[in-house]
Amino acid sequence: MEFASAWILSPWTLPFLCFFWGTHAQQAFRTEPRNLTVRMGATAVLKCEVLRVLGIVQWAKEGLLLGPQRSLPGFPRYSMIGKRGQYNLKIEHAQLDDDAFFECQAGQAERSDAIVSKPAFLTVQIPPSKPYFIMDMTTPWVAGKKYTIECVAPDAKPEADITLYKDGVDLTGATFFTTSGSKDKLLNTHAEVTVTALRSDNGRELACHANNEAVSQPVVTTITMNVYYPPEPPYIIGLDKDEVKAGSLLVLECVSYGGNPLATLEWTKGGTVLSRTWGEEVVGQKSKNILKLQITPADNQAELSCESANIVSLSPLSITRKITVFFDPAKLTLSGSLEAIEGQELTLSCHASSSNPPVHIRWWLGYKELNNTSVTREEGENEGMTTTSNVTHRVSREENGLKLTCEAFNNGTHFSKIKAAKLTVYYPPQKVYIDSPPEDVPLRSGTRALLVCHSTGGNPLAKLTWFKNEKEVSHAEPQTYSQMVVTRVLSLLLTPSDNQADYRCDATNEAKKTISAHAKLLVQFTAVSMNIRAKQEVVYRGQEVELECVSGSSNPKSDISWKVGSMSYQGVEEAPKKAQFGGVSVLSRLYLNLTSQHHNQKVICQAYSPVLEEGANTFYHLSVLYPPEFSPEQVTELQVVEDDVVTIPLMVSANPEVASCIWLHNRQTLVKGEDLRRHLSDDHSLEIRNVTRKDIGVYTIKCENDEGVNQTTVVLDVHYAPSVKAEKDPVPVNLGGTADLICVADANPIISGMFSWKWLGEEEVEMGEGIQEDESSFLTIHNVTRSHAGSYQCTASNGIALPASVEMQLVVQFTPELRKGPQWKKVASRGDGTTTAELVCQAEGIPLVEFTWEKKGMLIDLANPRYEERTVRQGSFYTSTLRVVNVSTTLDYAVFSCTARNSLGEDKLDIQLVSTNHPDPPSSFGLVSVTHDSVTLEWIPGFNGGLQQRFRIRYIWDQSISFMYVDVFPPDTTTFTVTGLQPKTTYNFSVNALNAIGESGYADNSAVLTITTEVKIDLEDDLLGDNTQAPSDLPIHLTVAFTVVFGVLLVLNSLGCFFGRKWKNRRDKTMAKRDSAVNGQKSEEDVSSQSTVSNSNKYESREKINTGAQRTLLIDTGSETESNVYESYTAEDSHYYYPTGDYKPSLGPHPEERHGLGSIPVNFESHLYEDVGDGRVYQKTLAPSLPPYPPLFSDHRLTQQAEDWRSPTYLQSRVMVTTHSPTLLLACR
Repeated sequence: MEFASAWILSPWTLPFLCFFWGTHAQQAFRTEPRNLTVRMGATAVLKCEVLRVLGIVQWAKEGLLLGPQRSLPGFPRYSMIGKRGQYNLKIEHAQLDDDAFFECQAGQAERSDAIVSKPAFLTVQIPPSKPYFIMDMTTPWVAGKKYTIECVAPDAKPEADITLYKDGVDLTGATFFTTSGSKDKLLNTHAEVTVTALRSDNGRELACHANNEAVSQPVVTTITMNVYYPPEPPYIIGLDKDEVKAGSLLVLECVSYGGNPLATLEWTKGGTVLSRTWGEEVVGQKSKNILKLQITPADNQAELSCESANIVSLSPLSITRKITVFFDPAKLTLSGSLEAIEGQELTLSCHASSSNPPVHIRWWLGYKELNNTSVTREEGENEGMTTTSNVTHRVSREENGLKLTCEAFNNGTHFSKIKAAKLTVYYPPQKVYIDSPPEDVPLRSGTRALLVCHSTGGNPLAKLTWFKNEKEVSHAEPQTYSQMVVTRVLSLLLTPSDNQADYRCDATNEAKKTISAHAKLLVQFTAVSMNIRAKQEVVYRGQEVELECVSGSSNPKSDISWKVGSMSYQGVEEAPKKAQFGGVSVLSRLYLNLTSQHHNQKVICQAYSPVLEEGANTFYHLSVLYPPEFSPEQVTELQVVEDDVVTIPLMVSANPEVASCIWLHNRQTLVKGEDLRRHLSDDHSLEIRNVTRKDIGVYTIKCENDEGVNQTTVVLDVHYAPSVKAEKDPVPVNLGGTADLICVADANPIISGMFSWKWLGEEEVEMGEGIQEDESSFLTIHNVTRSHAGSYQCTASNGIALPASVEMQLVVQFTPELRKGPQWKKVASRGDGTTTAELVCQAEGIPLVEFTWEKKGMLIDLANPRYEERTVRQGSFYTSTLRVVNVSTTLDYAVFSCTARNSLGEDKLDIQLVSTNHPDPPSSFGLVSVTHDSVTLEWIPGFNGGLQQRFRIRYIWDQSISFMYVDVFPPDTTTFTVTGLQPKTTYNFSVNALNAIGESGYADNSAVLTITTEVKIDLEDDLLGDNTQAPSDLPIHLTVAFTVVFGVLLVLNSLGCFFGRKWKNRRDKTMAKRDSAVNGQKSEEDVSSQSTVSNSNKYESREKINTGAQRTLLIDTGSETESNVYESYTAEDSHYYYPTGDYKPSLGPHPEERHGLGSIPVNFESHLYEDVGDGRVYQKTLAPSLPPYPPLFSDHRLTQQAEDWRSPTYLQSRVMVTTHSPTLLLACR
C-alpha cells in the first residue's frame, strides 16, 4: 500500500489497481483489546475486531491459546462474542486466576500473514477478607492506662485501606504496613494505634473497617472493650431530712452506681461499723446496703457514714450525714402566786426540762390564751435545750375561779405536756342602776321625784354614795342588803335647776374601783328663735341649693319642716345641740334641685313643739336663672291632610327672656321669606300653607338666651291618598298549589281594612280573603285551579280622596293536556307516495310546552326531509303539526305518538295514519234546548276519514210518511237548531256524517233521540179574545170555492203522475245498464284523483231525486235563494239536484264569531228534503267538479275548542218546513 501510494496514478490505471488490491489484501485489526480492570465476580469483555479475516482467530492467555471455537471448550467462564468480524472475549465471574494478559491472534492464511494484537492486561480486584485484631482482649483494661490496638485486613488486591473506630469515632494517629497474603498477588494490611483507656470506653465497640476498589462497602470487624474503673460516690436513700424522732425505726439504703467491678458498701456510726452486707444489681449497674437503726435521744447529733470501693479504687468513697433526734422534756414545773385584784398584773413561771427542739410554752386562762410572756432557753442533756416561760397578766372579775394552764409543745415530736392551777380575783360591783322617772317624761317644777340606786355583784358586795352635779348628797336614806343586791333611796323636791341635772350613784368595795349610775330629769320650754341661711346668692336651673334653718333652745326638741309652694319636703337634721337651761337647738338643711318651676317661689321653714302646741315660721325668696325651656303642653306631633294649612305653635319660657329661635326641617334651616308657603310669626310659631307630602318630617326648634340654648322637635305627618302597585306581576303558580298575590300601597295613613280584592273574570271563583300587613295586602288562594287564572284587582282606600287600584295577572301552571277526541286520533291520506299528511297535536299547558314525535315507539328524526314539524302558540294553547311528505302505505301507515311536555309533566297521544275512508259516526248526540217549534241539538264529530265532512240530521214524527233530512250548515258545526216544527209533537232525531267517499252510520250506534216540542202560547189570541175575528179571515163561500178547485187539481195531478211514473220506470231500466258501464270507468279515475273528488253515496252531489219525493216536496214561498229551491236539469230525462253542501253563498261572518270562519258562510238556511217511504236505493251519479270544502282543522277551529271537545256555538241556521203555506207547488214530470 505504501508502495502504491508513491505512484501518480492515471485515470485509466485506477480500475486495475483496485482489482489487484482487492484480490491480495491482508487481514488487519479494526479494534485491538485494551487493558481492563474489573472486580472479582464481575463480567469482563475484551474487544477484538478483525478486517478481512482469512486465518483462524483465537485468544491467548499469557501465551496459552484458548482455541478457535467461540464457546471455548475447557474454559466454561470464557467465550467469544460479537457479529461477523468481532471476536470479543467475554469472561464471566472474574477470579484471581483471570488476572493476566491476553492477546487476540489471527492465524496465517494463503493470502495473508498471521497478526497478533498488543497484550491487554486484565486486572481483577479482590476484596479483603474479614479483618481481625491482634491483641489480648481477655484481660480487662484499667481506666487511665495506655494500650496498643492492631488490626489486620488479609488477602486483598489491591491492598486494603484500614480505618479504626471507637464507638463510631475515627481513631487518628494510626500507622500502616503490608505483608504478603495467603496467595500470590494478595496483600495483608496492618494498622496500629495507641489509646488511653477511659471509664466511658467500657462496653463500647472497637471497629476495624477494611476497604479497597473491589468492594462498595467496607468489611467490618468489631469487639467490645472491658475497662475497669472505680465506682461513683455513694448516696443515702431514706433520710430525706436530718431530723428524726426518738423511738422511731430508721431504715436507710446506701447506693453506689457504676464501677467495674461493682463497689462494696459499709455503714458506720461515729467510727463504729454497723453493717458490711450489700447487694449488687448488674443490670442497673449499682450496689446497695440497707441499714435499720432504732433511734434514742442519745443518737442526737450522731454521724452516719457509708463507704464504697472496688479493686481499682485508690481509696474508698464515702458519704456522711449527721442526724438530729427530736425528743420531749421529761418534766414541766409551774410557780408563782394565783391570787390578785381585778386589774392587777399577775406574774407566773413555767419550766420545761431538756428537749430537742426546745418546746414552745403557751399559757391558757380558761379557754383564753395569754400572750404576754417571755421565754428563756439553756443547754440541756443529750445536746437538748431547757425552756422557761414567764407570763404577766392583768386579771378581771370574769376570770375569778378559772383554771390557769401551762402547755409545753414540741414542734419536732408534735407532743405536748401541761400544768394547771385555779385563779382567785377580787373585783368591784358588777352593775349599778337607778330607778327614776323616764327622761322623756316631762316633770314640772315643784313636783316630787324618787330616785332609787341598786348595786349587784362584786367581790365582796359594794357600798353606795349619791352625787348631784359632782356634789355628794347627804340626805340620802341608808342602804339596804338583799342577797347579792344593795339598795339606797334619794327623795327630791324638783326645781328648775333639776332640769337635766346629773344625779350619780357610786358603788365601791375591796377591789378599790368605783362604778356609777346616772339619771336626769326633764323640764319643758319652747324655741326662742328661727333663722334661714342660703349658701349661694345666685342660683341656676339644675343647680342644687343648700338652705339652713336654725331653731333656738327648746325643751322638748322642736320639729322642723320645709315647704316650697304646695310641696312639702323633709330636711336633713343635724344632731340637736345643747342650749340654755338644758334645752336643745336644732339645725335642719334642705337640699333643693332647682328647676324653672322654682323661679319666684318662697321657701318656708317651720319649728313646731307638739307638747306646747306652738310653732315658729320664716321664709326665703328664690330667683332661678335658666335657659329656654319648652312647655310640657308643647305639641310634638301634628297631622294634616295634603294641600291644607297647618300652624305649628311654640310654647317656651326662660330667665332672662328668650332672645331668638331657629327652625329646621330635616336638619335644613328654614329661612324667613325663602319659601312663600312658610310663615314665621313673632311668637316664633310656624305656619305652612298648601301642605305637601314633602313637608313630612321632623321640625327642630332651637331657642337661645344668655343662659344657653335648648331645642325641641315636632313631627309633622301629612295624610295623602294611596297609590298602589303589584309586588310581582304576573304571578306564576302550579296547579293545585297556593298563590300569593301581593300589592303594596303608598299612603298615609295606613289603616286596617284599607285593601280590597276583586276577580276580573267572567265566571265566579273561590277567591278567598285578603290579609293586610302594614302597607301590604296578601291574597292567598289555596288549591289553585285553572279557573283561577286571570286578572285580579287590588284596591286601596284610606278615606282620603279616591281609592287606587292595580291589576295583576295570575298564571296557573299545569301539566300539558292533549286534545284526545276521536277526530284527533286518526289522520287519513292516500299511501301512493304523492300526498302529504298532516298530523295535528294540540295541547294546553303552562309553562312553555314542547313536542316530540315518535313513530312506532321510535323518536322521529326531524332532519329527515320526509318530515316537517311546526309548532304554533296561541296563549296557553300549543299546536304541533307534523307533515309526512309523500305518504307511503308500507312506510307510514302506522301509529304516531305525540308527546307534549313542560317542566311540570307530560301527556301523550297516539295518532293512527290510515288510508282515506268514509267518516266515523258522531257521538254524544243530545239535546241542548227545545221550544214549541224548534229543537237545538249537539254532538261530537267522529274521524272525518281524511276528507272534509259534513253532518245531516234526520227526523220523523208520527204523522209523517217518511224521514225528513236537514244538511247542517256550516259543515263543521256541532250544534244545530232544527226549526219549523209543530208544537207539542214528538220527534225522533238522528245525525250522521258524510264526506266525498261515503257516509257514516248514525250517531251512538244508530240510537234515536226522542224529543217532544213545547206547547205554543198564542199571546195574540189571549189579547184579542175568542170572539174577535181576524181581519184576514175569508168569507165562508170563498173558502168552499178554493177547496173544490184544489180537490179537482189534486185529482188531475195524481193521474198525470201515475202515468208518468210508469213511463219513467221503463226508461230507468234502459238507462241503468248504460250507467253501470259509465260508473265503472269513472271509479278507476276517481281512485287516482284527490281525496275530495271520489264516488258519491246516495246523499252526495247530483244525487238523483226520488220521484215520490218530488211529489211530496213542500217548498216555502219566497225567493229561490231563501227557499233553497233545488235546481233541476235534464240528462236523458233523469232529474237531479244539488244539495246545499256545495252551495256556498257569500255571507259575512257572524258578529259573535271572534276569529272568523274564512270562506265558510255563517248565516245560511239549511237544505231540507224528505225521504219517501218506499226506501228505494238511489242511483249513484258522477259528482261534478265542485269547489272543495275548506280544511276541517283550520286555526279558528283549534283555538275555539272547548273543554268538552265541541266547537263554540255559531248562530244556528234555521230550516223551516212550512205546513201552512197558502201557495202550494205541485210538480210531476
